[in-house]
Amino acid sequence: MADMRLIVAGAGGRMGRALTRVISETPGAVLTGALEAPGSALLGKDAGVLAGLPENGVKLSGDLWSLSANADGIVDFTVPAATIANVAIAAERGLVHIIGTTGLSSSDDAVIKSVTGRAIVVKSGNMSLGVNLLAALVKRVAQSLDQGFDIEILEMHHRAKIDAPSGTALMLGEAAAAGRGVDLDSHSARGRDGITGARRPGDIGFASLRGGTVTGDHSVIFAGAMERITLSHHAEDRMMFAQGAIKAALWARQQKPGLYSMADVLGLGDF
Repeated sequence: MADMRLIVAGAGGRMGRALTRVISETPGAVLTGALEAPGSALLGKDAGVLAGLPENGVKLSGDLWSLSANADGIVDFTVPAATIANVAIAAERGLVHIIGTTGLSSSDDAVIKSVTGRAIVVKSGNMSLGVNLLAALVKRVAQSLDQGFDIEILEMHHRAKIDAPSGTALMLGEAAAAGRGVDLDSHSARGRDGITGARRPGDIGFASLRGGTVTGDHSVIFAGAMERITLSHHAEDRMMFAQGAIKAALWARQQKPGLYSMADVLGLGDF
């Protein structure tokens, strides 16, 4: 099979540059387009040079429709508005769409889901092997422990992150809620401040820390009477997210239209 021709959305950002590097190192994948926001000062720059590689001749463009004419997939770690703008074009062009964007709303998710009858989409709050294994473990532990164990999710990221809780924290919360057989939205406790009263039984709590250059730390704490169980993951380099995303793209190329997650890519659906 010919190499999978990939577009990197947000190619001028930190994740975009990491994706460009990983594609250059991955057999079966080739960079065919580099998308950046219209009006960006980086438009016209060489994607390889921006990623710390030799010049590759792929210039940053703000026109996805033109880029997608000769592509098989798009890898999208941008912001919600940009991702939603990309969804329709990717579906129209028949591109595999790998979505690692966080901060998506329920209405954004509905837009993404609406194209999956005819398009292949892999969407995940975190593309790493370790975090997806962690989510599977969280679901199992939540199934095994009763409400005598309170669930709290703690995450920390770099100072520039714009959404909270992180997409990974919410993914872990969804795993815990699935294990408990409850709806996360109605059992979520966020942003405690002041006189809050006692903790509501059955809540899944979230706490978000921001500072420095932290790539991503996540812990899920099961706190019972006189004992605690803590499951944790510490990300040391965003290259692991890029590697997972390109693995997902190559996997998705062989799938039927639908909405998939990294658990599907990694074969963790029944874990």
